[in-house]
Amino acid sequence: MKKSVINFGLITVAMLGIVFAFNLIQPKTASAATTPTYSKVYSTAKAQLGKRYSWGAVGPYTFDCSGLTSYVYKHGASKSIPRTAQAQYNKYKKVSYKNIKKGDLVFFGWSKHSISHVGLYVGKGKMIDAQNRGVITESVKAPWWHYVGSARVTALD
Repeated sequence: MKKSVINFGLITVAMLGIVFAFNLIQPKTASAATTPTYSKVYSTAKAQLGKRYSWGAVGPYTFDCSGLTSYVYKHGASKSIPRTAQAQYNKYKKVSYKNIKKGDLVFFGWSKHSISHVGLYVGKGKMIDAQNRGVITESVKAPWWHYVGSARVTALD
């Protein structure tokens, strides 16, 4: 009995050593499936174009502005972001308009303390947003919006 317990212990230690050594030699890389990409975020946003606007709606059939950006990041980048435009503005690191990247959020309102609208920047001065005309692509600098700032939710490949 004593000999079998010792043998079991030696086998267990040997197996743990093999597992430990195997883990040391395995490369530690992020899987492509878990790395958020602009392409996935953009395709998720683009798929919502033409859907109706409804205040407080978070999709998938109707959206308000921050409901759309929350939905896009959740389904396009597996990332939960705050629900309201003001909370999204408050949470993320600000980037200047000259340093804006595709996938960044663009914010509108009267000031940084009164954010009332958000859109997803898609390049060339355009954004996808949800507003009274539904989910559309429009200019960030449209005359009916007062641009307040931009923020980066996450680095996108």
